[in-house]
Amino acid sequence: MTSRKYRTKDLAVPRFLHVVLFTIFVVVFFIVGHSIRNKKIDDIAVDDLVSRDTFDSIGNFSYSQFSRYKSKLPTQNDLSVMLDRRNQLPPINMDLYPKLVEGHIVIVLYVHNRPQYLRVVVDSLSQVEGISETLLIVSHDGYFDEMNKIVQSIRFCQVKQIFAPFSPHLFSNSFPGVSPSDCKDQDDPAEKHCQGTKDQYGHHRSPKIVSLKHHWWWMMNTVWDGLKETNHHSGHILFIEEDHFIFPNAYRNLQVLAKLKPVKCPDCYALNIAPSNVKSRGEGWESLVAERMGNVGYAFNRTVWRKIHHKANEFCSFDEYNWDITMWATVYPSFGAPVYTLRGSRSSAVHFGKCGLHEGHDDNAVCVVDGLVNIDTEDVDKAMNINSNWGVHKLDHQDGYKAGFKGWGGWGDIRDRKLCLEFAKMYGY
Repeated sequence: MTSRKYRTKDLAVPRFLHVVLFTIFVVVFFIVGHSIRNKKIDDIAVDDLVSRDTFDSIGNFSYSQFSRYKSKLPTQNDLSVMLDRRNQLPPINMDLYPKLVEGHIVIVLYVHNRPQYLRVVVDSLSQVEGISETLLIVSHDGYFDEMNKIVQSIRFCQVKQIFAPFSPHLFSNSFPGVSPSDCKDQDDPAEKHCQGTKDQYGHHRSPKIVSLKHHWWWMMNTVWDGLKETNHHSGHILFIEEDHFIFPNAYRNLQVLAKLKPVKCPDCYALNIAPSNVKSRGEGWESLVAERMGNVGYAFNRTVWRKIHHKANEFCSFDEYNWDITMWATVYPSFGAPVYTLRGSRSSAVHFGKCGLHEGHDDNAVCVVDGLVNIDTEDVDKAMNINSNWGVHKLDHQDGYKAGFKGWGGWGDIRDRKLCLEFAKMYGY
């Protein structure tokens, strides 16, 4: 593509030739830019991802908003920098779905590296009624080519990909990944002359484990405050994972719940499309259910996000590597009142994963057989099944992690805690 910068010798080109060349440049710019924006940006290989020219040529996207706080974050490698820049690209499929429906509920799918799981959830999303009306954001914990290709193949709605630029999986020789000077297991820093802070159980950090909490927190801050597509979104945003099977009625049920919450349960903080008990498909009652917030298909608005963000110190300092347990045991209790979520009495999503998040990558894993999960979609799961006239049944005294639980550890290293706090500051809030 022709450079944007004109050299001195170009000034001697006759005016008519200059005009012709400029016209050709503009035509090529818009043809290529449109093609990349609306088709497969990532037929570009990883080698191309680290090419600055690739990104400058499709719009000179700026990430200055992020860069304001960049100096306090770890030094980035080339891949981290270019994934940063790629996060500024517009959604794909805008040629197919040029406008989002007013009042749409954004869906965020956060993933690591289980392609056989991702295929299942993407297939389930393709069958969701109303999915073409909204924006799907896919947040990646690291860059994995097969995961990227699956997302790039989606054609049922607008899709925006974001990549955690400080994922430990991007750094093979430095923090947040594994640094040569890091202490391991239960090493004594003074004896081994190594770097690290032990957790409450005497263990040093595991980058593979801490990435769970880092990704979730980075994603939340980025989706709510760092993306032009969502940083002014005041409505609910739905969060799902790569091992959540979504039923066809999920989006329509969620829309109804969002309208009913201010009236039926004004004290509820959130919405769920599945029970907090991941083994339950719901009670089947003719009523809505208010209960403790679950981690399968949960949605909340910007007001709730501000309350969560205000508790960054609590979130980042709690010695627990799981984001959800951290929320249940320290963040929600700090709100000063019980944190209830509103849902229907029949699940619109199912957690189908039994393999560990960073394990079970091959397609022969017992949790997914031949890329399929044995989940029956009944007729009642295909259409909106929530009645606006229903009352609310509140579930009290539920089991689960509560205030006073000291955490499972894995989050004792001061570097992880500081990085977590920097994520809370990187967009100026």
